[in-house]
Amino acid sequence: MDIAVVILNWNGEALLEKYIPSVLEHSKEATIYLVDNASTDSSIPLVKEKFPTVNIIKNPYNGGFAAGYNMGLQSVEADIYCLLNSDVEVTANWLEPIQEIFLKQPEVSIVQPKILDLKRKEYFEYAGAGGGFIDKMGYPFCRGRIFQALEKDEGQYNDVCEIFWATGACMFIKRDVFNTLDGFDEDYFAHQEEIDLCWRAKNAGHKVYYVGQSQVYHLGGSTLHNMNPKKTYLNFRNSLYSITKNLPRRRAFSIIFFRLLLDGVAALRFILQFKWQHCWAILRAHLSFYRNFRRTYTKREKANFILKYYTTTSIVWSHFVHQIKNFNILVKH
Repeated sequence: MDIAVVILNWNGEALLEKYIPSVLEHSKEATIYLVDNASTDSSIPLVKEKFPTVNIIKNPYNGGFAAGYNMGLQSVEADIYCLLNSDVEVTANWLEPIQEIFLKQPEVSIVQPKILDLKRKEYFEYAGAGGGFIDKMGYPFCRGRIFQALEKDEGQYNDVCEIFWATGACMFIKRDVFNTLDGFDEDYFAHQEEIDLCWRAKNAGHKVYYVGQSQVYHLGGSTLHNMNPKKTYLNFRNSLYSITKNLPRRRAFSIIFFRLLLDGVAALRFILQFKWQHCWAILRAHLSFYRNFRRTYTKREKANFILKYYTTTSIVWSHFVHQIKNFNILVKH
């Protein structure tokens, strides 16, 4: 089973120099690719000089995460794509448990490893942690991370289990599944496009898994910091896109109505925190959603929609009202 580790880059010269060595050292059984999103720095000359075994694919423009990978992967031949952020440090034997799950369970189409924080290695990292889920309203969270609350890694997620979504920071996906699903939705540009891809995959009958025996460390926030207003805008808008596309019509409309109300509460909270730019980002997200609603609606899948897509009814209520910060407490609550 061939694996291609594909790193998407845009002006990430310093990150490539720092983190490609671990990928080369611990991925002997894989072919390594760099997909460059029309960088204007010295990323490509650096890789050519210092890492000559890395295959370079040049995109004609910066299409963000979604279009960047869609374009780049057209030139990659492998059974399994590993989509890897440029700020990820991998560990010894990280690929073997992933290969094993694909070989032993053919119904599994998407896999993510354990994602730990490179700055605080004993803690889970925001983007993916111990596997992703969403609540009934479509808000994402992870085992090991609920909103900004990060759990310490004490072996509680050293398992193999089915999850709802795998992080784009380090996602393994079968090439034929990626192509059948037409890749990422490029209207997302960046953020939560992996949730939409996994949701569409599950609607089509595929399984998404987490493998805790495989471990990587993610720096995080290298492109957009978690508190960047642009990230707020993309996350709020793209979440509404996913609900519109991936649920039965009546349920989608009712959830969107409640989401708009909850998003209003989030905007009010930002105002009380004097974070005016984030409040404006939510308003802009809603306006963009309305403007693009017809286009988004036409993308609805023809497959059977899964109705039990959520793990809890409201992660917002559980976290902010009941102060739940731990996934294992959440699922028992």
